[in-house]
Amino acid sequence: MIDVRKLAEPGSIEETLLERIDLKRLPRHVAVIMDGNGRWARARNLPRVEGHRSGIASVREIVETAARLELGVITLYAFSVENWKRPRYEVATLMMLLKEYLRKELQTLMENNIRFTPIGRVDGLDPSVQRELRYAEEKTAENSGLLFQIALNYGGRAEIVDTCNRIMSILREKEMSDAVIDEDFFAGHLYTANVDDPDLLIRTSGELRVSNFLLWQIAYAEIHVTKVLWPDFRRRNLFEAIIDFQSRERRYGGVEGAEAEMFIEADDAASS
Repeated sequence: MIDVRKLAEPGSIEETLLERIDLKRLPRHVAVIMDGNGRWARARNLPRVEGHRSGIASVREIVETAARLELGVITLYAFSVENWKRPRYEVATLMMLLKEYLRKELQTLMENNIRFTPIGRVDGLDPSVQRELRYAEEKTAENSGLLFQIALNYGGRAEIVDTCNRIMSILREKEMSDAVIDEDFFAGHLYTANVDDPDLLIRTSGELRVSNFLLWQIAYAEIHVTKVLWPDFRRRNLFEAIIDFQSRERRYGGVEGAEAEMFIEADDAASS
């Protein structure tokens, strides 16, 4: 049972927004492209790394809000395979902030019954980062609430390539060279195997691109783009995204009853 008292103060903007949300039709899986840290810092004449540092508060609030809304999954895009091209100092700072977050927030994850897991080419990260990730994953493994996935050294194309290689290895091992691969089998070997695909993809900073994120999984996701930069993204902005999501008519490539009947009638008229 969702406790709305933990989600909004009486008389607040958050309460007004929450009243517009149908708590029975929440997205099961929300994925977020956290963008705009650099622009946020530049607008304040601060180093880019300060934007990343300020973005940690947004991570904390959004993950806790997702848990209190009793969502199934939240996936945050933290570090892409392309981000290694950034200045070495910036990359080092991002990894330091990640380790700090995991150490400081582990107790909060436990208190909120949140299960944590990284996705991506984790073995390509520094061993000290891998240790922190593994520790947080192991400590929260028995939690049964929100699944919090963080995408690190991640790329949608890289995931598809890794999945193909994994499947080929399995088929070679089992001597099944004539096996037929269908979508379900392929999806079962992705980084996100056995996790619902995102219903809602949020992109901050106003950019209109998916940036190589969950390319297979977002096939039918509703996309919400906000001009809010990630360090400024708060609970109210998540509520706005959910309201937008609930205003959509999700068809998965099909059409609804009345519209489908219209096409049938038109086809009948054409053939008579």
